[in-house]
Order: sequence, then C-alpha cells, then structure tokens
Amino acid sequence: MSAFDVDHIEPEALLWQTGYLTIHDIREVATGSWVYTLGYPNREVEASLNLSLLPALGQAPGVASDVTILLTEALLAGDLTAVEATIRRMFSSIPHDGYRNNAIAQYEGYYASVFYSHLAALALDLRAEDTTSKGRIDLVLRVPGRVYILEFKVVDGPAEGKALAQIRERGYAAKCRAPGITVKLVGIEFSKAERNVVGVEVDKA
Repeated sequence: MSAFDVDHIEPEALLWQTGYLTIHDIREVATGSWVYTLGYPNREVEASLNLSLLPALGQAPGVASDVTILLTEALLAGDLTAVEATIRRMFSSIPHDGYRNNAIAQYEGYYASVFYSHLAALALDLRAEDTTSKGRIDLVLRVPGRVYILEFKVVDGPAEGKALAQIRERGYAAKCRAPGITVKLVGIEFSKAERNVVGVEVDKA
C-alpha cells in the first residue's frame, strides 16, 4: 500500500488509493508487523466498481446494463428459466476477439467473474467463495425470502451434472438453511468450445 511506482503498482494499492477499497481491520501479528484487511466502503462503491469492470470482461456497456437488470429481476422472481436464458444472452454478446490467442475460455474463474460482476453491479447481497466445513461455495446470493447456492463448472462437451452434484455431495445448503427461507441449489456448466452455458440444473434444498 506504500508503493507509488505506477509501473509496478499492485491492484489492491491502486483500488485503495482511488477509494474503491478501504481498511476494514488492522492487527499486529508480530512486533512491527501489521496485517491490513481491505474491503468495499459500501455496496454502492462495490456496484460502481463492478459496473466499470464489465466492459473489461467483454461486455458492451449497453448490453451489460440490460442483462444485469434482466438477471436480477429473474433471480428476485425465482424464475430460473429466465435466468438461464439471460446467462446465455450474456455470454453470446461477448465478442470472439476476447477469446483470441488466449485460453480464458477454459477457466471457471472467467465465467464466474462475468456472472458475479453483473450481480455485484446492482449491489446484491453476494458471498463469493463462501467457506463451509466441506469446501467453498462458488457463490451465495441472498434475496428476500430466498437463498441461491451457485456452483460453476467448465466442461469439454455437453453438460455433465457435476456442478449440482458437488453442491449436494458437500452439503453446502446446510449453512444457508433458516426458518422462512427457501434455498435453491443451482449448478451451472459452461462449455470450453461453445464459450457459453450448456447446462443449468436447479434443485430445492
């Protein structure tokens, strides 16, 4: 955080200096050695940052805005068919130049980042890489009366059902159960070749 060399500045330092991140906690782990925990100042800043990142992830600003709103409305309504259609539109709109001369389409993190940024751009209650006793949930989304547990997988061909299977096998829903809350398990699989969704499986916990 004390580095100001613009040619070698760390992203965390840049985000802190520009106000997108703030210090949430400071603790001394040894004499003269300190650990700083950074986080967003508020959800509005988080939304602003992710909206700014969407064009860098390959989304045209107009398309990104439309898709973000549609995706959010579908999730709030519990319409998973509309969610799947919106995700397909989301990735279909990314120009093929974004995949040229790189292997980004092979990585789960890329697809998860695009999906996450659309939701975070509207300041929804999200928990990425949410830790449980049996592993990490890729994404937990909370809306009034409902919790979505989402797992992402990248496959070589057709959908294999691995994403939903992992949620079930590892009991991810246990952490999210509460009176009056509906928990939905959502497994989403992306194809390396298609560069899009090839399967969305939904189950109730």
